[in-house]
Amino acid sequence: RLIADEFFRGSYTTGAWLKGELENNVKYHVMLANNLSTLGVSAAQLDNQFNTQSYALQWLPTTGEFGLWGTFGDYDYHQKVATRVAGHYTHSVEDKQTQPGTEGIENSQIRLTDGSVIFTPNLFGPGVSVNQVNYRMMSHDAGFKYKGMSVEGEYYRRWLNDYVGMNTEGIPDISDNGYQMQTSAMAVPKVLQLYVSWSQIFGNHGDPSEWRVGQNWYFLKQRGIRVNAEFIHVNKSPVGYTAYPMPVGANGNILHLNLEMNF
Repeated sequence: RLIADEFFRGSYTTGAWLKGELENNVKYHVMLANNLSTLGVSAAQLDNQFNTQSYALQWLPTTGEFGLWGTFGDYDYHQKVATRVAGHYTHSVEDKQTQPGTEGIENSQIRLTDGSVIFTPNLFGPGVSVNQVNYRMMSHDAGFKYKGMSVEGEYYRRWLNDYVGMNTEGIPDISDNGYQMQTSAMAVPKVLQLYVSWSQIFGNHGDPSEWRVGQNWYFLKQRGIRVNAEFIHVNKSPVGYTAYPMPVGANGNILHLNLEMNF
């Protein structure tokens, strides 16, 4: 994931969901959940409220699909132009007690654009401690795929307000926005994919950014197993943990090589 996706997103959670089609090529997905991320959070930490809601609406105007799993890139090598336009909205009342550990796998933390976790004591001044925050996030994405080539982009905006905790009255509302873009091409169909991607976040506590160039080598001609190699240039990353290729605050160049398998 690029830093904008990692910064703004929620994560895996539990709840009830509903999905379907409004009409041909227009699909929706709605979920009511416990919080933004339950990985690493015990049942004793969770309250008994479904105060997290997420909504998604996507339009697939040309082919009615966007490749298997709707992932980045055109491994499927579409012979007709596949297109997608989508909008998403998430709202959650997040509590300090229900947060996963900062090094948890696939964890999702509410951070400022300098990487600080919002629930850190004294972050906004001596004696100030946030115990609860109102989180809202919306995003819009669009893209197309054709004969191994793809261009995809997404715009994000997030709002934080209604703080609860000690001396939180003076904390201003926070609004951050950002984007990510990725272009790719199957240089050798079913075998070698090349890509370029970039991302940037704009906020009151910093404007981090990154760009990447990389390749995916499907050496068995199966999309479920690949070798990924990429060069990353990052400017003050606001995200990071042990399963992500950079730590919080990373600033510089990274060479990243990994073997990925999807069963």
